[in-house]
Amino acid sequence: MRSILTLLCLVIVNISLAQVERVEPPFWWTDMKKTDLELLVYGDNINQLEPEFSNGITIKKVVKVANPNYLFITVDTKGISSGVAQLSFKKGRKTVSTFDYEFKKRKEGSAERKGFDSSDVIYLIMPDRFANGDPSNDSTPNTIEKANREHQGGRHGGDIQGVIEHLDYIHELGATTLWSTPLTLDNEKVYSYHGYASSDLYKVDPRYGTNADFAKLSAELHQRDMKHIMDFVPNHWGISHWLIQDPPDQNWVHYWEGGENGFKRSNYIQTSQFDPYASEADSKGNMDGWFDTTMPDMNESNPMVIDYLVQNAIWWIESGDLDGLRVDTYPYNDKKGITEWVTRVMAEYPNFNIVGEVFMHETAHIAYWQKDSKIGAIQGFNSNLPSVMDFPLHDILPQVFHQDEQNWGDGVFKVYDHLTKDFLYPNINNVLIKMGNHDVNRINQEFDGDVEKYKLALTLIMTLRGIPQIYYGDEIGMLGDKGKGDGDIRRDFPGGWEGDVQNAFVSSGRTNLQNEYFDYSKKLLNWRKGSKAIHKGKTLHFAPHDNVYVYFRYLPEETVMVVLNNSSKDQSIDLGRFAEGIKNHTKGLNIINGKAYNLEQPLEIDAKTGWVFELK
Repeated sequence: MRSILTLLCLVIVNISLAQVERVEPPFWWTDMKKTDLELLVYGDNINQLEPEFSNGITIKKVVKVANPNYLFITVDTKGISSGVAQLSFKKGRKTVSTFDYEFKKRKEGSAERKGFDSSDVIYLIMPDRFANGDPSNDSTPNTIEKANREHQGGRHGGDIQGVIEHLDYIHELGATTLWSTPLTLDNEKVYSYHGYASSDLYKVDPRYGTNADFAKLSAELHQRDMKHIMDFVPNHWGISHWLIQDPPDQNWVHYWEGGENGFKRSNYIQTSQFDPYASEADSKGNMDGWFDTTMPDMNESNPMVIDYLVQNAIWWIESGDLDGLRVDTYPYNDKKGITEWVTRVMAEYPNFNIVGEVFMHETAHIAYWQKDSKIGAIQGFNSNLPSVMDFPLHDILPQVFHQDEQNWGDGVFKVYDHLTKDFLYPNINNVLIKMGNHDVNRINQEFDGDVEKYKLALTLIMTLRGIPQIYYGDEIGMLGDKGKGDGDIRRDFPGGWEGDVQNAFVSSGRTNLQNEYFDYSKKLLNWRKGSKAIHKGKTLHFAPHDNVYVYFRYLPEETVMVVLNNSSKDQSIDLGRFAEGIKNHTKGLNIINGKAYNLEQPLEIDAKTGWVFELK
């Protein structure tokens, strides 16, 4: 007869074995193109149990890793029906624990969903700094950092509900697509509002709302014929992520010997990814180094990590009904791993779009990362990444519009010269262009609050090839100096908080100058929605004279002429020089001032002015 102590020990063991704390993904869908699903099951000593699925679902493989608290279960979802299946965990013949796992029916047409493209204008927000729609979630019991609007680098309380309540403002402005910086849980002790150190890749931060709120945001956008881009961060997670606190094994994160908690900072040498002379040490230092002490670098050369990230991306696309992903710090990821990730995600959604943050400053360096790049092909590399960001264009804008005299290579000639490198891109229309974002000086700070320079820059961005993106608040002249800290370039939008002395979301709450910024932006962005020549047209441009740049965007049935007078003097322009672009058109409707112009006469244009003409 067994002793009472032995029986007690068996009971304790079985209780510990029964603790299934997590299953990821939390649920899945039927009719996915890739039918293999790898479930991560986490619980105390879970690897001592054997899993079994009901409803005839086949378990193809079970992987046990070094950490006994994990099981990785690969199941075949081909032909299964939607509904709840029971996942049982057994010790011998005895069922110790069960878990109800749901397979949902996919939204009709989900696989064919169309991503953002060059017909769109993207509006980038920092959700914590945009609007506080639900003050009750500013601080929560289960998150460490509490709201403190007085602290520049702290939580200010903006949330998803605040964004939803102001979607009409963004729609009125004329933006068609919303990109929010990460909304998943970031449970660090301080400076957590930016969201780039995720603590749970399957959960919206409760200070922003819930996963249901995230899906509601997409639904509200789609009701307005707008799109939703999620900020996705595969390269690094937060040190407080539950999986990093208790990893499956040491091969999920790049741990460096001699560093505290395995930390070694990245060398940030992104060029080492393609430099033909790069040392292995430099390449490894870029790809495997940590972004910061709170951002462990994930090991994407581990196939299990890639499987996790692929399924996580697909899970958000389906559950959040997304129209695109923006991928953070793209060249810091493991090169082969991130290529497999993007290839597999795009295979599930062939009409989708993903833009990678390639924060580099040479066109060739950025073009290397776009799908089907001839530059990459030299090294036998194809990233399969559909879209990249034109940071070199962003870099020159403050210089361009501060230079009143063209001289040799100054002023708008810098833009002309920049565009001559476009042949390096395999798909120039799928390149994201911008005046600023959440990591750099605000454009109006660069322009010293000069609204005329803002108008010139916006006119350029809205009429060039590619996908334009603007940063929240630029459209009302908001300033921000990165030298004063990231919080200064991520200021609260005025009117987003109850008790704000000003509400810039409405015309009556804006100053005359703010309305001048907004009204010009609104006119240009809403006009752009209907211009196919801007969306998909070819470009013809003429070398600038006297700091005046003239270019055309055209299709067989539609021609747009853009005239940018960047000089400090009024100009009389002989349009005969541009006959190649004007062709047989004799009239031009200026969409900025609503006037019609005779194209057979000289064009009189004021200093520091940009005009856009629909040719008739």
